[in-house]
Amino acid sequence: MDSLFSPAVSDFESEEQAASYDRWLRAKVQASIDDPRPSIPNERVLAEMWALIEVKRAEGRLG
Repeated sequence: MDSLFSPAVSDFESEEQAASYDRWLRAKVQASIDDPRPSIPNERVLAEMWALIEVKRAEGRLG
């Protein structure tokens, strides 16, 4: 198995860092689940992002 993609290899320097990130991520996910605002369809988000990318590209601010 390639160690680059091995689940046994951690990107964190310590167990505490990994646990801290896990707590942070779980809190973010729960906050999103609990958010009462309506969801935005993925297609709409992608369309808006592609439009923004095209504007930046036209302005010469994107490769």
